Amino acid sequence: GGVFGGIQSGVKESTQNVFLESAWFDPVFIRKTARRHGLNTDASFRFERGTDPNGVIYALKRAALLIKEIAGGTISSEIVDVYPRPAEHFKVQVSYKNITRLVGKDLGTETIKNILASLEIEIENETETGFSLLVPPYRVDVQREADVVEEILRIYGYNNVEIPSLVKASLQYAQQPDPDQVRNLVAEMLTALGFNEIWSNSLTKAGYYEGLEQYKAEQTVNLLNPLSADLNGMRQTLLFGGLECVAYNANRQNKDLKLYEFGNCYFFKGTELKENPLKNYREEEHLGLFISGAKTAENWTGEQQPTSFFQLKSVAENILKRMGFVLSMLKVSETQNELFSEGLTYVENNKTVLELGIVAKKFLKKFEVEQQVYYADFNWEAVMMRRGKHKVEFQELPKFPAVRRDLALLIDKQVKFQQIEELAQKTERKILREVGLFDVYEGKGIPEGKKSYAVSFVLRDDLRTLNDKQIDKTMQKLVATFERELGAELRK
Repeated sequence: GGVFGGIQSGVKESTQNVFLESAWFDPVFIRKTARRHGLNTDASFRFERGTDPNGVIYALKRAALLIKEIAGGTISSEIVDVYPRPAEHFKVQVSYKNITRLVGKDLGTETIKNILASLEIEIENETETGFSLLVPPYRVDVQREADVVEEILRIYGYNNVEIPSLVKASLQYAQQPDPDQVRNLVAEMLTALGFNEIWSNSLTKAGYYEGLEQYKAEQTVNLLNPLSADLNGMRQTLLFGGLECVAYNANRQNKDLKLYEFGNCYFFKGTELKENPLKNYREEEHLGLFISGAKTAENWTGEQQPTSFFQLKSVAENILKRMGFVLSMLKVSETQNELFSEGLTYVENNKTVLELGIVAKKFLKKFEVEQQVYYADFNWEAVMMRRGKHKVEFQELPKFPAVRRDLALLIDKQVKFQQIEELAQKTERKILREVGLFDVYEGKGIPEGKKSYAVSFVLRDDLRTLNDKQIDKTMQKLVATFERELGAELRK
C-alpha cells in the first residue's frame, strides 16, 4: 500500500459497501517501492515525504463523514485502531551560538522561546548554552538543528534581520579566470560564427560503447535504476549526443548544421576503493563542435560549397589561440581515435587538448546519418588550465614593413606541411613571422611519389627595414635546411 491501489480493492459504480483503511506508511519503503516499480503516483508523492502518524484517525473520520454527507452512506462500524508503537517526538539539540550564527543576529532567549511555543515545539531541557527540544511528529520537516533555526527565522521575519554595514570576512582575490565568463566568451564567439548551441542528455545508451577501444564499455558509469534501456548509462563523449541531434535535424530537411555543446563526460575506473568509492569515478568537461552540410545558405549569387575539415580546423584553432595557446608550441599528429576516419590530435605537455576530424562512417551509419559530419572535441579542463596561465600583453604595432617570399618545393608525398613549418621556425627565429601553404600540385611534370608545395614566408625585423642581402641570406638558409632535412628540391 501507499503507492498504487489494486483493482480488487477499488471502487466501481456498482460498489455499495466500502471498507476504509487509514494508515501511516514509512517514507523510506514507499520511496524504494515507487522507484523499483517506476511508479510516481499522488500517493507515493505524498507518503514518501512523510505524514503525521497521529493524524490517521482524524483522516479516517473525515473520509467517512464525506461519504456520508455527499454519497448518502451510513457508518456501520466502530473504528479499529492498531497503533503498537505510538510515534515519539523528534529530539533536537540546539545551541544559542548556532542560532545567532545562522540567523546573523542575536534574537534573545525570550524571543526564541516564544517562537518555539507558538510552533508547539517543547523545551525538554535548557542549559546556559542551549536547549533540548521535542518536535511534534507531524513536523516531519523539522528534525535537525538547522531546521529549527530556519523555523525560528521564518516566524521572526527575514526582513527584521538587518544587513550589516561591514563585511566580517577577508576577501581573497586570485587572478584566476572565471569559468562561466570564459565559457560565455567562447559561446559568443561561436554564435557569431553561425553556430547554434545544443544541450544533449548526459544519460545515454550504454550499448554505444560496446566494442570501442577509445571509450571502453567497462568504463561506462551505468545506472542502477535506469528509466529505459536507451538511458542506462552516462556518456563518455559528446559525439553520440551530437550525432542524434544531427540525425534529428537532417530528417527534417535541416541539413546545413553548425553546432556546439559544453557538457560533462563521465568515466568509471573499474577499481574498488572501499575507503572512498567516489575516487572510482572521473568527470571531465568538454566542448564539442559539429559541422555538416553546406558551408553557406543557399543563395542565387553562387553555388553552395560543402563544409570541410579545414573549415572546422580553422574554427577550432582560433578558439585555441583565443584561449592563449601558441599553435607552434603544440604537438600535432594524426589522431588515433577510432571515432574519426581522418583527423588531428593537439597535445600540450603530454595532455590532449583537442581532437578533430571526419567522423567515421560506421558511427554515421549507426545513427542513420547520410551526410559527412566533422567533429572537434576539446578537453575543456586542459584548455582552462592553459587559460589560467595566459597573460595578455600589449605589443606595439610594427613600424617597419614585412617582406614576402615564395618557394616552390618538390618533396616526397609523405612530407607534411607541418614539418616544413616547424623546420622553418627552428631555422629562422628572429625575422620569420609567418609560414603559409597556398598551393599543392600533383600530376603532369611531377615525378612519381612526389608533390609540389608552394609555400610563402613572411619576414620582418622589428628594429629596422630588411634589405635584399638579409632576405636572400635567410631564404638560402631555409632552402638548405629543407634540402638537407626533407630531401626537398627547389622548382624553378
